[in-house]
Amino acid sequence: MEKDFDLEPEDLEFENFGEDFNEEDFDGFDDEFEDFEEINIRTAILSKNNLIALLCVKTASQGGAICRVDPRENVPSVQIYDNPEAAIEWFTKSLRTSKLNGWQVVYDGLPLQG
Repeated sequence: MEKDFDLEPEDLEFENFGEDFNEEDFDGFDDEFEDFEEINIRTAILSKNNLIALLCVKTASQGGAICRVDPRENVPSVQIYDNPEAAIEWFTKSLRTSKLNGWQVVYDGLPLQG
């Protein structure tokens, strides 16, 4: 990315973030895709007013899912789609709407690991 991301970790607000998150809520999320050979994943990290949000899309030949982690919400949300094109379309619309609402995309690509 061309633009520097100059927030320090202590500038970010994570108080009470995800305290209602229950891992069991997402049991089976990855299982939905385990029978497919080709799986595509795209992750976007967004920033606004010292907040960090995450928007991810995961598609396979017969479906897709979008996961949104918004620091203003208590738990992440997941939407499942029957076809991958619909998942990509809604991911793109959601990302575009976020930009219009003042969110800055600081990363958009493959999931970060390591």
